[in-house]
Amino acid sequence: MFYETARNDHGLSHDPIKSCVVPRPIGWISTISPAGIPNLAPYSFFNLVATNPTFVMYSSCGRTRHGDKDTVTNITQTGEFVVNMATWQQRDAMLASSESVPPEVNEFEHAGLVALPSRLVKPPRVAGAPVHLECVHHQTLELPPSDDGRNVVVFGRVVGVHIDDSMIEGGKLDVSKVMPIARLGYAEYACVEKVFSMRLAPRGSAG
Repeated sequence: MFYETARNDHGLSHDPIKSCVVPRPIGWISTISPAGIPNLAPYSFFNLVATNPTFVMYSSCGRTRHGDKDTVTNITQTGEFVVNMATWQQRDAMLASSESVPPEVNEFEHAGLVALPSRLVKPPRVAGAPVHLECVHHQTLELPPSDDGRNVVVFGRVVGVHIDDSMIEGGKLDVSKVMPIARLGYAEYACVEKVFSMRLAPRGSAG
């Protein structure tokens, strides 16, 4: 099949585009408002984009009933956020934190999570998450929306990294222990349970 995105005439019962780029890591992003209200929300348009120095990005699409999404607003106003790794163990809490609630609601409490203090930034971390990336806002890029919504890409510089020591094996972060979850299309997710390695053979070697 083929369809033009401008027409969106795929003829399927559900839009397939989000299933065409998978799996997508989940940026479970915590922020805090200038008034001190913690916020937490998952974003599947998220990734690591550079090292030395280290940068991450996430994209926020659309708006809520009360306007811009709280994550975007808080990062714009405070300049800080934390990325918490979402895992199989905390999948239900991650989903609960995706619910659209008013800005005055503490999503940590709403999702039944405990907040931990960060070292270098003000937004709290999610207790139980095996990895936390403390970030400072670098740049927000506006993308043209197709309606009255808002599409933005937010870049942050990672200034601090927390890793659960129990997840380190042989000097490496053991992803099979972590069991991170990722977003697929529709209401589908994936869990990393199996890891394999591949290496290029040295040039000139046989076989």
